[in-house]
Amino acid sequence: MARILYGVHGSQHGHAIRALILARHLATLGHEFLFVSSEEGAQLLSREFPVERFENPGTRYKNQRLDTPATLKLAGRTLLRRRGELARLAGMIRDFRPDAAISDYEYFVPIAAKRAGIPCLSLDHQHVISCCRHDVSARLLPDYWGILASIRFLFSAASDYLSISFYQPPTKPGARAVVAPPILRRSVVTRTPSHGSHILVYQSCGIRDAFAPYLRTLDREFRVYGYRVDKVEGNLTFRGYSEEGFLDDLASCAYVVCGGSHNLMSEALYFGKPVLSFPVPGAFEQQLNAIYLERLGYGRSASMDRLTPELLPDFEKGLPDMRRRIAEGKFYGNDKVFALVEAFLREGRLPGRS
Repeated sequence: MARILYGVHGSQHGHAIRALILARHLATLGHEFLFVSSEEGAQLLSREFPVERFENPGTRYKNQRLDTPATLKLAGRTLLRRRGELARLAGMIRDFRPDAAISDYEYFVPIAAKRAGIPCLSLDHQHVISCCRHDVSARLLPDYWGILASIRFLFSAASDYLSISFYQPPTKPGARAVVAPPILRRSVVTRTPSHGSHILVYQSCGIRDAFAPYLRTLDREFRVYGYRVDKVEGNLTFRGYSEEGFLDDLASCAYVVCGGSHNLMSEALYFGKPVLSFPVPGAFEQQLNAIYLERLGYGRSASMDRLTPELLPDFEKGLPDMRRRIAEGKFYGNDKVFALVEAFLREGRLPGRS
């Protein structure tokens, strides 16, 4: 069986959750892991696997907006440490002797694997941006070009790319890429969805102060996550995060109101729930997720700057059609992804890549 060096982007725990889904499956087949991660990712992964901590470039948010100075500061700090950290990782590779590497939007592992002559598979959502063709408006082109430059400069040293996405746009010629549906937690796929009357709200990436007061003006029951409190205020029930409680509320809600997280959108769509998305301005990945959500008829995109009384009633008029479109989609890719990764570990390349 293979020894696998696995780099995982540390901020925003969705990367670590995806890595755990894959690693748990591969571990049952006898594969051995050494993880490289930071922040929330390192905390989650270290509960089950050995982890070495390496700081990574990551996106920072403040007040529901991209915090560009903080994001650039983190990237600069990481790049200043590049030489020493790559030397440290090279030593780990000599000791661990991996047969292959996997990276979920992690900076150091693909570079170190390439230098050591080890095949490296990039498995994440972000590379759907760079490996696929997209039709975006002129207004978003500066953000699009910015994230393309970032991905190509910081996260494109892998030998193959497996992009996980609830939308599957065509890959660019020569992209060495395959696009597959999302991989989901066992705690998601073992739940049976139902249609309740409450609306699940998840706010992260910096909470907009005006959002909770806006929700209080609406005659709906909201179960709100992301504020890290447990309390009831009229029609709002604030809940601290627990996986079981959150997934119970998600599986039984009428629909979902959230930011632009691909993981949460994918889980909501798997349960058949339409999504009203508030992507963070300047965060192109979130904006692209919201574009496809609306383009495919699975939900709508909205702006925190335009919280009008008509927003939710207008959204709700389209719920029957959204649910019908969602029922036609494919949001479970575990079996396909597992087979592709196992083939990569055997052959050192992805089958069926462009």
